[in-house]
Amino acid sequence: MTNRKIEIKWAIIFSVVGLLWMVLEKLSGLHGKYIDYHLYLTNLFAIPAIWMMVLALKEKKRKDYKGQISYKQGLVSGIILSAIIALLSPLTQWITSYVITPEYFPNVIKRSVEIGYYKTTEEAQANFNYKNYAIQGAIFSFIMGVITTAIAMIFIRSRKEIKLNTIKMN
Repeated sequence: MTNRKIEIKWAIIFSVVGLLWMVLEKLSGLHGKYIDYHLYLTNLFAIPAIWMMVLALKEKKRKDYKGQISYKQGLVSGIILSAIIALLSPLTQWITSYVITPEYFPNVIKRSVEIGYYKTTEEAQANFNYKNYAIQGAIFSFIMGVITTAIAMIFIRSRKEIKLNTIKMN
């Protein structure tokens, strides 16, 4: 079994960047005054998320595989990285929900009922709560990590050079 220090390191980096993103969202008003834009702008986190996955896979290739990594080796590494991120996800969601922005759920519940997205506060509360977000976040982070890895490894994998002997035709 190969060393998994790189996957652990990048899962922690990913989680910290995710928390910093939540602080940025809160400071920019996306959890309060501008909550109507949150649904759209929060998805911009995909940019740093993909970037971090690619950096992790490139580091894995460079350090653990000495610059030569197969698609399968990278895929396994990305799946493990995604699993660690998914395992950390409930903790980062707890920090987000109870430390960084405890007003998010009350604000989004109130607003979703005001605009008619949900008919009642109870319906909105059933969706917007820590437990639901922790479960969804863990599942989503794992699935998106695996998909990102599967695509990124097409470009990151090492390609075996094919040496063709040229045939001289007379």
